[in-house]
Amino acid sequence: MSNKNLHQRRLAATPRGVGVMCDFFAQSAENSTLTDVEGRQFIDFAAGIAVLNTGHRHPRLVQAVEAQLQAFTHTAYQIVPYESYVTLAEKINAAAPVGSDAKTAFFTTGAEAVENAVKIARAHTGRPGVIAFGGGFHGRTYMTMALTGKVAPYKKGFGPFPGSVFHAPYPSALHGITTDDAVKAIERLFKADIDAEQVAAIIFEPIQGEGGFVVAPPDFVAAIRRICDKHGIVMIADEVQSGFARTGKLFAMDHYADKPDLMTIAKSLAGGMPLSGVVGKAEIMDAPAPGGLGGTYAGNPLSVAAALAVLDIIDDEKLCQRADALGERLCATLKDAREYAPGLAEVRGVGSMIAAEFTDPTSGEPSAELAQRVQRKALEQGLLLLTCGQYGNVIRFLYPLTIPEFQFTQALEIIKNALKD
Repeated sequence: MSNKNLHQRRLAATPRGVGVMCDFFAQSAENSTLTDVEGRQFIDFAAGIAVLNTGHRHPRLVQAVEAQLQAFTHTAYQIVPYESYVTLAEKINAAAPVGSDAKTAFFTTGAEAVENAVKIARAHTGRPGVIAFGGGFHGRTYMTMALTGKVAPYKKGFGPFPGSVFHAPYPSALHGITTDDAVKAIERLFKADIDAEQVAAIIFEPIQGEGGFVVAPPDFVAAIRRICDKHGIVMIADEVQSGFARTGKLFAMDHYADKPDLMTIAKSLAGGMPLSGVVGKAEIMDAPAPGGLGGTYAGNPLSVAAALAVLDIIDDEKLCQRADALGERLCATLKDAREYAPGLAEVRGVGSMIAAEFTDPTSGEPSAELAQRVQRKALEQGLLLLTCGQYGNVIRFLYPLTIPEFQFTQALEIIKNALKD
């Protein structure tokens, strides 16, 4: 079996709309090491797009899934419920920064969680409108495409989209957008596009994922909270990518004094198994009538077992603290590199949710070419990196938080070499 042969089979059997970054195919994976079908090994700093904070195939996760596999694999929770779903909900309710009286519903994908958060907010308020932000990514379904603040490739050719969705700019110091700019834009929406009393929710990522790991300033989060309180709007924090120890705390919203009404969770929640959820204030979560929430595979028992193991791993292995320690080392390496990599315009992030943004050294314009060159050079040396950002000029670093020390050091050397080249 060869990568070349599989690549040709893939082109013949699957549509081009499913974009694939790598020209090699996975054979096996362990913690932060991925092996392809030809036996080549790669250090995985992509982690399935932020899904593997606890690494590939953590032994405790594998054990938990195997044990559940021996009991039952599916009943559909809304037909025959099971205790593990309730236990996981209780743990998420206790941990999520949404207040003491919380409830959680589980789904399958991040986009599904966002869709249901909007449904819950609309049911609670009786209003249609939703405000999102430029650069935000919320999914590939029709509602979540409408919410997403990036056209290519996510929205191109797929319109029209659901109505009553509006966008405001997201603060970015590098790009000269302030919190005041964002707040004034929301106020203009209330004047020009939709009455504030018709807005059900404002949804934002505390750290934009696909948007380039842009961190929400505390005064921006406070302003959203203030606007929501003033007009009876539900504040939704999309934590699909930022949750589960990535930022040095269990959730990114733990870094802020102001808290959301609802949160969406997914990705690293179940360490590679498909599981998502919405957690929020009980009075809001209870707004939909029985049957209004659910899904055939929602809260799959194998995924729930994995998630319970993930929460224990994060706690027992102190992965929040490790996220901070690893992130500090990565940031130091990247900031030192600015001496010999003039296109490296900004290093930013929280914990181990770190990104590097590249601009043309001459013009100062965003440079996707530079980011892709660094990505390519790193891959040649066996390190898998992802790009992101509205202009495709950002590299995000999504190593498992369980990565061995020697391998992390090796990866930092590869990053330095790629930046020098």
